[in-house]
Amino acid sequence: MDEWILPALAVVLIAYAGVSGRLRSSPLTQAMLFVTLGLLVSSTAMDVVDLSASAPYVRHFAEATLALMLFTDAVRINLGRLRQEASVPVRLLGLGLPLTIVAGTAAGLLILPGLGLWTAAALATILAPTDAALGQPVVSNQRLPSRIRQGLNVESGLNDGICVPLLIIFLTLAEADEDVAELDPVVVVLEEIGYGAVGGVVAAVFGGWVLRRCAARGWISVPWQQIGSVAIALLAYTTATALGGSGFIATFTAGVVFALVAGPAAEPSTALAEQSAEALNAVTFLLFGAVLLGPSLTELDWRIAVYAATSLTLVRMLPVLLALLGLRMRAATVVFLGWFGPRGLASIVFVLLLVEESSLPERALILDVVTLTVGLSVFAHGATAWLGANRYADWYAAHRGLHPAMPESTPVPHIRTRAEDHPHHRG
Repeated sequence: MDEWILPALAVVLIAYAGVSGRLRSSPLTQAMLFVTLGLLVSSTAMDVVDLSASAPYVRHFAEATLALMLFTDAVRINLGRLRQEASVPVRLLGLGLPLTIVAGTAAGLLILPGLGLWTAAALATILAPTDAALGQPVVSNQRLPSRIRQGLNVESGLNDGICVPLLIIFLTLAEADEDVAELDPVVVVLEEIGYGAVGGVVAAVFGGWVLRRCAARGWISVPWQQIGSVAIALLAYTTATALGGSGFIATFTAGVVFALVAGPAAEPSTALAEQSAEALNAVTFLLFGAVLLGPSLTELDWRIAVYAATSLTLVRMLPVLLALLGLRMRAATVVFLGWFGPRGLASIVFVLLLVEESSLPERALILDVVTLTVGLSVFAHGATAWLGANRYADWYAAHRGLHPAMPESTPVPHIRTRAEDHPHHRG
């Protein structure tokens, strides 16, 4: 009964809207709630919704969500503010992210038999991006040192955009290695990245120029300024895909260029895009629980479980430790930064793209691995975020007076990214 899918989604969204403010101050995260509802739908409402026919909805919702998030994240990048204290996010992105991919590749080769080098690298790249919104109490707790909160927040906002071209490269090499690629790998990579960048630049220059000039003359209304920014992301994505490029590279590029072209008016004009992405994100996790996680739990294998646990612990925490060497961070801080690297939306989108567009024989295995890892992350990081953030805040408060020169205490400028509430939600 496919006609009941959208009404069911609407009822859930309305119900959540009614209690959303109350839940923001509870240990129950949005992702935990919607994934749980999805699992309940998967196990008890098979006669109401045809879940097998709803699989395409997951990809469509997830792609739209990630495209909008990449766009708004890129718009918020302020190089001037980042330069004032960029050591933590730069280390996490410049050293931690590549080391995480290397560690994840090694783990895949050791734990999952049959994976080739490039296929294992693709799997590691899919699971490398973090999603700070899954541990929202961590990045929103004002008792935590700003350097730590902002480091995790900026890392989450940028690492999925960095991983897109890497994933394209690894998937193309994997398909060439498996002799399932019909095109020259170099040509595919250049087209995906090149056309993606072209689509993003064209959309941002055109849209940003129109919005800036018309706003300066008072020709544009506030609602349509918001709608216009969403249209820029849409134009970037669709132009790039029509040319044969990556829509995600296009939207991320568009955000960077739009911020330069539109100037100070760029970030305030993305509120609608942010709110739309938040709604789509909730739907994506609901469908993830119902369509992907529920069925995958019936196919659970010990190797998949071991890889998922390793991905969330050693594969993340050891690279963070190595990346932070030299900053004189305390052990508690290193463990805190290492643990709170949740896997979420970007991993869901990347694996669905692999399953639907790749011919790799291991794609079913990769889908199960990523699904279980994201599902485990939603609950493990969500359940520990509230307690972990408060315990670390207590530790920091106790030690700050004894060691006023602690590197964790270095203040950083406020840089808003996706895991934060909108201004009208802040208490």
